Amino acid sequence: MKYSLPALLLFSTFTVQAAPSQTDRAQLEQVVETFRLSLINKDKASFMKLLFSETIPWIGVVKDKSMTMIEDEGGKVNKITPGASPVKFIDSIVSDKVAVEEKFDNVRIDSDGDIAQVYFDYSFNRGDYRSNWGQEAWQLVRTTQGWKINSVIWSMEFNPEKPPKKAP
Repeated sequence: MKYSLPALLLFSTFTVQAAPSQTDRAQLEQVVETFRLSLINKDKASFMKLLFSETIPWIGVVKDKSMTMIEDEGGKVNKITPGASPVKFIDSIVSDKVAVEEKFDNVRIDSDGDIAQVYFDYSFNRGDYRSNWGQEAWQLVRTTQGWKINSVIWSMEFNPEKPPKKAP
């Protein structure tokens, strides 16, 4: 058979990605669960053990719809979270007097055994109030101490409904 060079080059650039092994999938799912529980329990030590370092990229992006909503109310917001870091994030969770939970849905995991990506839909809740939601992606590396989160990026859509007033 004769193949044209352009067609051969086109099809040779596509590869089939292997699904993570059952062991990797279970370990990566455990990272997600430990992250979730560390927020609920306000457990900074457990949270920090999940990270490759304290200075990993930690970038939130505010959705245009939410920026417009805040600006229409006379507020100001940056498109990209300025000065965000995992340490500032967990410190804000630990110091918050209200129960906090990040909920994960539609979790997708891809890995070759040494690097991985976890991608999911999330909602961030303070008490019974769903304050923001969007999509989140983590990149992870497998170290001799297990899987470690090496970067976190997420989009944020803020709830247009204000949180309920506290009883006097």
